[in-house]
This record gives sequence, structure tokens and C-alpha cells, in this order.
Amino acid sequence: MYPQADHPLATRRSALVGGLALAAALACATTAHAQGAAADAAWPTKPVRLISPYPVGGGPDGVARLLADKLSRKWGKPVVVENRPGGNGFIAIDAFKRGAKDGHDLIQLDSVHLAAYPYMFKKLPYDAGKDFDVLATMFKSYMFFVVPTNSKYKTVADIVADAKANPGKLDYGSWSIGNPVHLGIEELQQRTGTKMEHVLFKETTQLYVAVANGELPFTLGTAGTAGPLYRAGKVRFVAVAAPYRLSAYPNVPTVAEAGGPAAPYEVSGWNAIAGPKGVPPAVAEKVRADIAEALSTPDVKEKFDSFGYEPLTLDRAKLQAYIQSESARHETIIQRAKIEMD
Repeated sequence: MYPQADHPLATRRSALVGGLALAAALACATTAHAQGAAADAAWPTKPVRLISPYPVGGGPDGVARLLADKLSRKWGKPVVVENRPGGNGFIAIDAFKRGAKDGHDLIQLDSVHLAAYPYMFKKLPYDAGKDFDVLATMFKSYMFFVVPTNSKYKTVADIVADAKANPGKLDYGSWSIGNPVHLGIEELQQRTGTKMEHVLFKETTQLYVAVANGELPFTLGTAGTAGPLYRAGKVRFVAVAAPYRLSAYPNVPTVAEAGGPAAPYEVSGWNAIAGPKGVPPAVAEKVRADIAEALSTPDVKEKFDSFGYEPLTLDRAKLQAYIQSESARHETIIQRAKIEMD
């Protein structure tokens, strides 16, 4: 016969059973936490895929492959760059969203994906705030005003004066809607009261060859995209849209020095590595720290110099603040220009 519920023996038995149950629950939770921590510490447990929206051979692809090699050595597992160019980067982003959620799939993104497209597209096939955990920025690249070698334009002031004298007739080019070149020239027009015509090219190579051949009066380009033609003497850099002259191009003035808009007029792009939202914190911190370590090595710095890139390494708090400020800057330009995509 069991004691009644209000009997002292029943009370002690109930307390004992409850205590044992609580202890068992705590033990299970501790074990699960330890197993989770051990799994995070062991990450990666298989090859890591770095999905890239860029074609093979460009500056961002070159940096991604150099970084992948260093991370492979660091992690003891292959890091494979998978190029999925086209579709404004949406092809690569779709592949990433269907991939692993534990950090074994990472993606390379740039400023337009995170800070411009959310304000341009009515129906964006991703949510920058919900689909990505931006783990690390890698580099920033400033844009040069690029003209043919024999161009009549010697300064940015010359370009602006021609645009004012011929409203809507001065052409410039880029490879898509909403890229840094397009938004940079839109801001130039807004600040100078001019109107220019945007000509689209399928590839960046075609764009800069068109400038070199004199088919296009001017465009903007980085040292990575327009640099080869510059070094070959096929194009000139009139100015750099940066707050200071770049050490690799000390004779190229800033836009302000070349008679263009005063600071803070800047045209740049930046590149980052992201994981899926909710990637384990220990994994996120490992990726962030190991990328920062890789970017500090001499051969990476040499690669950056060859492309005209500047290292951009920010801690988590500064990274979030930077993305927010860049988003606000792009939103203003896009809204004023009334750029809208389906």
C-alpha cells in the first residue's frame, strides 16, 4: 500500500523523484551543449564550399581563390570556390540558400547585394537581413574616372562642363543597373545638376575596350578592371573617387582636386564573406578570425596592391555599423534617381 499524497513519506518521495528528473535534464542539457561545442570546435568536418557570383579570372575571383587556399591549409579541409556568375548575383545566392546551414557553405558578396539591391528591387529573391550573417569584409576598391588616352577630358570638371552643355547626350557605360559605376555617376549627376546617358555592356571587358577605342567617352573603373588597359597606355585615369590619393597611383588626383564634387563624394565597392543566418557562433568567430589572419599575410597584400584593393577588416560591431551607413548612402542615391527594378 502506497502512502497517501499528504503523507510525509509521499512528500519526500515526490521531492526525490523531482530532483532526479531535474538532475537528468541538466545532465542531458550539459551533454548536448558539450557535444555542440565539440562539434563547433571540430568544424569544418568536410570540404567547405565558397560560392562566388563572379566569373573566373576577375579581381574578386583571384582574391577568393587565394583566400580559399589559405583557409584550406588552416582548416585541414578543402575550401572550394564555386563560380556561379550572372543574374545580378541571384544565381549564386540561390545556390547558397539551398546549401548547408552549419557554415560549410559560405558566399562571397559585394556592396550592391547587401546595401543597394534591397532598395532597388520590388521583389528581391533574398532578404539581406534574414538570409546572411556577414562574417568578414575583405577589401574595398575605389573607382577611377577612365577616359581614352587621346580624350579631350583632362579633369572631372571637363566632363561635367560637357554634360551641362549637352544635356542627355554624354554617354557613360557600365555592366548592369545598380552597380557602383551606375550609382556613382547617378550621384555625380545629382550633385552637379547634369543628365547623362547610361549605356549597358554585357561584360566589363567590352566596357573598357569601348573606352580605349574611343567608342565611349568615359566610365568608372577600378585598378583591377581598368588597370590593365591603363598600364598598357590605352586609357587614362582622370581622377580617383576617393577621399585621398591612392599610394599606388600618386599622380592621379582625387575628384575634388580635379574639379568635381567636393568630399564626401566617393565611388567604391567592397567585398565580404557571409554564412547563413544562425550559423553557430563559434563557427562564425572562427571564420572571421581566420579570414582576418589570411588577409594580413604579405602575398595577399601584394595581390591587393596589384588590383588596387585596400584591406577592409572590421570587428563585428564596426561591420554592422558600416553596412548600415553604406545602406543609407545607397538608399538616398537610388531614391533620388528613382531607380526601380522588378
